Amino acid sequence: MTWIDFVNLLINGLIEGLVVALPALAMTLVMGVNRFPNAATGDMLTTGAYAAVAVQLLGGWPLWAAALGSMVVTALVSAGSYTLIFRKLAGRPMVSSMLAAIGLGFLLRSLIGFFAGHDQRTFDLPLVRAWNFGGIRILPTDLVIAAVAAACLVVVFVLIYRTSFGRQLRAVADSADLARASGIRANGLMLCLWLLVGALSALGGVLLGMKAVVSPEMGWESLIPAFAAMVLGGIGSPVGAVLGALLLCVAQELAVPLMGPSYKLVLSFVVLALVLLVRPAGIMGRVQLVR
Repeated sequence: MTWIDFVNLLINGLIEGLVVALPALAMTLVMGVNRFPNAATGDMLTTGAYAAVAVQLLGGWPLWAAALGSMVVTALVSAGSYTLIFRKLAGRPMVSSMLAAIGLGFLLRSLIGFFAGHDQRTFDLPLVRAWNFGGIRILPTDLVIAAVAAACLVVVFVLIYRTSFGRQLRAVADSADLARASGIRANGLMLCLWLLVGALSALGGVLLGMKAVVSPEMGWESLIPAFAAMVLGGIGSPVGAVLGALLLCVAQELAVPLMGPSYKLVLSFVVLALVLLVRPAGIMGRVQLVR
């Protein structure tokens, strides 16, 4: 592998890492606050991608407007799932919510397959040629994807670390009972959290669809890398989720010349297993979303 191949793989890994960071961040927020792995995150991602495809096809909207529409739709689906399912399971063993999330994921995937079919779909994007800098190739579309994902992550981190919403969220993550005693309205806060989680997942789905294709299985296939990134970075740590996604995706890309692209998912399993065996707390070393 030449240094040019290395740089091209590194760039691809960083761009994919920024996209995977969105569902990984959504999962770690739910894990840190609601204390269960939201296995429906991948299918929320698929829901967002298909919502954007539908808006673009039926309304003829540009992709940026379709993406905003899909974020609204998926955020409402996410908040609805919290209200109807996960809020009622709060206080029960974690496995109850996890199984409910798996069931919700199957339901969303089945509904998408029933109404949209199982054919692969693509967004209506103009064909562009990659820029070539002495062998280092960069697609303008990839730069847009990376910029949008990075901007979204910055907005979420500002929300978490620089606003009253984030402070209240961290207080509930520390101790829900103490937060209620302090006057924090946990129910409204949880609803806002799930709206945010849904919007993050939808944007991740749209960006993933821009980079590849939209299919009913795209979210399920992205769930393991997102989960591995969350565990690698440290469960409940937003910064760790982003860092874990970048490291994991760069490692996956750099391993392609050795293992082939078909084994990228296997590497996610290997990383997940190694982290759980060697350092379960992950890179950031925190289990809960705490200040």
